[in-house]
Amino acid sequence: MTTTITAPERVPSSGTPMAGAGFLTALRVFSARSLTHSFRDVESLLMAVILPIMLMLIFTFVMGGAMDVTGDGAASREDYLSYVLPAIVVTAAGFGASYTAVVVSNDMTTGFMNRLRTMPFPSFTVLLGHTVASMVRNLLATAVVYGAAWAVGFRTDASPLQLVGSVGLIALWILVITVVFAVLGMVAGSAEAASGYGFMLLFLPYVSSGFAPVESMPDWLQGFAQHQPMTPIIDAARALLNGETPGSEWWIGILWCAGFIVAAVWTAAVLFPRKVAR
Repeated sequence: MTTTITAPERVPSSGTPMAGAGFLTALRVFSARSLTHSFRDVESLLMAVILPIMLMLIFTFVMGGAMDVTGDGAASREDYLSYVLPAIVVTAAGFGASYTAVVVSNDMTTGFMNRLRTMPFPSFTVLLGHTVASMVRNLLATAVVYGAAWAVGFRTDASPLQLVGSVGLIALWILVITVVFAVLGMVAGSAEAASGYGFMLLFLPYVSSGFAPVESMPDWLQGFAQHQPMTPIIDAARALLNGETPGSEWWIGILWCAGFIVAAVWTAAVLFPRKVAR
C-alpha cells in the first residue's frame, strides 16, 4: 500500500505587518511601568513626601516668628506659613521632578530604548509615561503638604474658584518642571549628569519672592528676583490661596510656563529621534 503525504496548505499572507500598540495603549503601559517603579522605590517616594513637610516646618517654626511679611511691624508664624506655602510646594516639586531626569537617563543609557526599536511601540511614549508618573507623585506630595499645613494652623479665605486657580497654577509649574527634567534626562550622558544639569533650576524659588519679599534683598539681586519665572508664579498662587486678586502675575506666570514647555517640546522633537537612532 502506498501512502501519500500531502503538504500542509499554505495560508496566503496579506502582506500587512502586525499592527503595533496605539498611542494611548503605549502611554498607559509606560505610565503604569514608571508608577510601579516609583512606588517600589520606597526611599525616593518617602523623600518626595517628607522633604516638603520638613521644609515647611523648618521655615515656619524657625523663621516664621522673625519674618514680617505683612508690613505691619508684627511677625507671626501663621502669616509666614500662608506666605511661604506656595514656595514650599514648587520647591519640593523641583526636587521630585529631578528623579524623572534620573530614570529617563537610565532608560536612554542602559539599552532600554534600543529594545523598544524592535517592538511595536511609539518610543516617545516612554518620556510621556515618565512625565505622567512624575505628575502623579508630585501632586500626591502637594496634597500631603497642604494637609500638613492645615494641621499646623494654615487657614484661607479663598473661594473655591480661587483655590482651584492656585492649585492649577502650581500644577502647571509641576508639569513644566517635569517636562524640562525629562528632556534633561534625555540629553544627558548619565544619570548623575542629568541630575546635575537641573541643579540651577532647583534654586530658583530661593532667589524669588517665595521665602522673603523681593524688597528685602540687596539692590543688585532684586532685578533678577523680580524678573525670573518663579516670582510671578508664586505671587499669583499665594494671592489666590489667600483670597486676594493676583493682578497681572497670573498671566505672566502662565507665559513663563508656556515658554518653558515650548522650548522643552521643541528640544525633544529635534533630539529624541537622533538619540533613539544611535
